[in-house]
Amino acid sequence: MLEEIKNNMNRDRYLSDLACKNSEAIRFEEEESDIRPPYLRDADRIIYSLSYTRYIDKTQVFSNSNNDHISKRMTHVQMVSKVARTIGRALNLNEDLIEAAALGHDIGHVPFGHEGEFILNKISLENNCGYFNHNIQSVREFMTLESHGKGLNLTLQVLDAIMCHNGEIEQKEYKPVKKTKEDFLREYNNAYVDKEQNKKMIPMTLEGCVVRISDIIAYLGRDIEDAIRLNMLSIEDIPTSITKVLGSTNKEIINTLIMDIINNSFNKNYLCLSDDVYQALSDLKKFNYEHIYSKAHDKETKDNWEHMFRTVYNYYLNEIDNKESLINKEYLNNMSDTYLNNTSKPRKVIDFIAGMTDDYLIKCAKDIDNLL
Repeated sequence: MLEEIKNNMNRDRYLSDLACKNSEAIRFEEEESDIRPPYLRDADRIIYSLSYTRYIDKTQVFSNSNNDHISKRMTHVQMVSKVARTIGRALNLNEDLIEAAALGHDIGHVPFGHEGEFILNKISLENNCGYFNHNIQSVREFMTLESHGKGLNLTLQVLDAIMCHNGEIEQKEYKPVKKTKEDFLREYNNAYVDKEQNKKMIPMTLEGCVVRISDIIAYLGRDIEDAIRLNMLSIEDIPTSITKVLGSTNKEIINTLIMDIINNSFNKNYLCLSDDVYQALSDLKKFNYEHIYSKAHDKETKDNWEHMFRTVYNYYLNEIDNKESLINKEYLNNMSDTYLNNTSKPRKVIDFIAGMTDDYLIKCAKDIDNLL
């Protein structure tokens, strides 16, 4: 009976020949299987991780907003998952792989979103810890930091889709590139020393490509809705050259992009957008950067955030050998000997800060300022 149940859970026989099958799943450490196929098991591990819980209090674009309808990182990843699974089902791809990668892709985001990432990258470079990129930190969370420094042993395919999800780079065509464990690790390690590595990464599966384009689809229209709620702009501000192709609401934009991808990618070994939709997507992304992302926070706010990051970093680096300090009580005392013995002091502090929620960083900074 158990084998019949496992067979019912595994959808490989129904998937497209272009899909990444459960039978192809690769883990860095072999383990006993249960009734769940591997990518479904990965999705469960991600959802039950402590890092996933902290999504709910991390910034998507807008921080310090009293409007409860403004997106947080948690809602964004759920929207990415929904968009990606819709495309995946239409193309008969592996939805479990898509769901796991979509839900886990932004785990490495730090407090205050991309602005916080920019600040932590400067701190990381100044302290010889390499470039800091949230997608690489997402992989680091799952491979090294979760489960008290032991990692979650996610499949290579899910980790690769997370690493290569870069939604800041739009393309007309997304074609996967086959990789080995060694290829993946080489790209991962190079990202710490090569500033351009992040721009070169291409997913190894069609499912990873779906998550990558879905990241863009999920945030463009929603960020416009959030900006309108905050009275930053109106629908009429969006050029008609964009709205006549994609639509003027988040619902219309998402539907247009999803259907265009499905219609242009069906039974192909790559994802593709039509010329006019791709151009409109590219123009809308540029519009968002000019009218939303560059104006989401003023210089005073960003300077205050940098002060908080640096205050917390410098204080806990100095306190790292104090067994009574917060970084030890709340973080390092719970980590494995492998992590403790193989991680530099600056990197330990960066990992600690990267995992914080917005409110926790603010609290730590205030507490330190009160002590000094």
